[in-house]
Amino acid sequence: MSTSVVTRSGNLHFGISFSSGKCHRQISWVSTIALKRDLRIDLSRCSGVSSFYSVASHSSSLSLFGNKCIVRNVTQSCLEDDGATKYFDFIIIGSGVAGLRYALEVSKHGSAAVITKAEPHDCNTNYAQGGVSAVLCPLDSVENHMRDTIVAGAYLCDEETVKVVCSEGPDRVRELIAMGASFDQGNDGNLHLAKEGGHSHNRIVHAADMTGREIERALLKAVDDDPQIFMFEHHFAIDLLTSEDGSETYCHGVDTLNTETQQVVRFISKVTLLASGGAGHIYPMTTNPPVSTGDGIAMAHRAHAVISNMEFVQFHPTALADEGLPIKPKKTRENAFLITEAVRGDGGILYNQAMERFMPQYDDRAELAPRDVVARSIDDQLKLRKEKYVLLDISDKPRDEILFHFPNIAAECLKYGLDITHVPIPVVPAAHYMCGGVRAGLNGETNIKGLYVAGEVACTGLHGANRLASNSLLEALVFAQRAVQPSIDHMVQTKIDLGITKTWSRPRLPLLLGNDLLVEFIEMTRETRKQLQSIMWEFVGIVRSTSRLKTAERRIGELEAEWEDYLFQRGWEPSMVGLEACELRNLICCAKLVVSSALARQESRGLHFTVDFPYVEESKRQPTIIFPFSPMKLTWSSQPVHRHNS
Repeated sequence: MSTSVVTRSGNLHFGISFSSGKCHRQISWVSTIALKRDLRIDLSRCSGVSSFYSVASHSSSLSLFGNKCIVRNVTQSCLEDDGATKYFDFIIIGSGVAGLRYALEVSKHGSAAVITKAEPHDCNTNYAQGGVSAVLCPLDSVENHMRDTIVAGAYLCDEETVKVVCSEGPDRVRELIAMGASFDQGNDGNLHLAKEGGHSHNRIVHAADMTGREIERALLKAVDDDPQIFMFEHHFAIDLLTSEDGSETYCHGVDTLNTETQQVVRFISKVTLLASGGAGHIYPMTTNPPVSTGDGIAMAHRAHAVISNMEFVQFHPTALADEGLPIKPKKTRENAFLITEAVRGDGGILYNQAMERFMPQYDDRAELAPRDVVARSIDDQLKLRKEKYVLLDISDKPRDEILFHFPNIAAECLKYGLDITHVPIPVVPAAHYMCGGVRAGLNGETNIKGLYVAGEVACTGLHGANRLASNSLLEALVFAQRAVQPSIDHMVQTKIDLGITKTWSRPRLPLLLGNDLLVEFIEMTRETRKQLQSIMWEFVGIVRSTSRLKTAERRIGELEAEWEDYLFQRGWEPSMVGLEACELRNLICCAKLVVSSALARQESRGLHFTVDFPYVEESKRQPTIIFPFSPMKLTWSSQPVHRHNS
């Protein structure tokens, strides 16, 4: 893996020529991760093979899926051979807003498979409280929204991307409404537009404090009603299937693990959309659901996709601090409960435990400052006062108003004896959103042919060094739509060779190792995961330093080697897969990407603050780029589990 900062523009789409996973553009400085062990892993796993894609004529064909037959005027349609390999025109990895919205469009032109790790609603979209930002008020403008986005992003945003998203966003919101999504209205019957931190105008479309849930509900209903979309629940994506033809890399689909049947299922497609969300669980405290283990970013990196801006991890300033609740939860939460930005947008005030308001001393915008500023301010207060949480108070607002706007938050707090209409809410920052990810163009394209990205897994250039509140659902909607036509064009020009599945060996289940050993592996893996999260929280958190980042880099490398040695010395093989082990290899991969990117950025900008370089430097206002690179020694987390068959 080679990490560098480009020297010319910050454009993320791209002006860069790719060849064999390398970039022809000059770079200014490089920080390389040393991969110290090969652990009997063969380099043939990363070698390329000839492309199996060819141009196909547009003809009528018969589609078979189980007992379902559909005659359609498309190219190769969805087929199934032995149940272990499935063929589709489009594969969508992820069931959040980006994946579902894309599926509903491309299904008009071919068969579409939505692959989701757990239940379809187990995604970041479902947990989004605040809303969707869009210019829908006559007093607002696209220029205002652009300015707010760029300021929040610490001027690292790609301006063309920002313009596209802010301009196209209102239409995407109207489309949701037409599909049946119900958003709050004001007394005048128009949409009630809220205001959140970093926004100069009221432009947040919301459904109380459960906006993501309402959007997901509407999209899932539409997907259920679409006979061309097939939902595969409890299928964990293991690795992308790729080949090389000259200087180009092509994506042909993905291997998955059905976690209910413990069967490896291979999906072959003409087009793959990666919409698998972020990597919040590299940290112990995160608002992300348990499925957010960086699977998409790690898979794409192993497939030699270009990765960008991984140092910019957004910590939401206000997650519910269980330690401050009158009644403590009986067990540790799998993910922190989010207290939406809209609480501060609605007038909520932050206090330390001495009931001293502190935000005005950090920023003139006080509680309405962007998230990176508020999170660092809270972190500073906690360290100065040696406290574990601060207080967010909205109790001066009328009770009915609070309960109307924040029913979900009020109900959650009340379960633990806290009435937010009378007392402040204990809050603490938690890992929330990855501003970096797989580098994408204006149509969601990547440097891998046939692979598109949308949502949190992508780095489009919209967020820059810090995401503006409620811009994430907006970005997902816009890029899901923009990826549709290029995907259709690629699908029409592509024919699937039914023998392509023999190109790659299949991942194997560790069934012959025995239950006792597997239980031992799982316990070791879970403990290693906790140690990784602890390292990231302690050394790669809200405030960083070069020495602490280097300590994290060293300790993660040692932890990874120790875990892999433990597995491989007891009979585990590189081609074996299991849910816990594959999640950890993805978390380790993403953690290393974050650390190497953070070490490469020698300035403080947006979400990346380092005490060694505490100021913004104009010369460093460039995206961090992680180019594909094949070192002589590889770890298990850095390569696909399958081999290319000769």
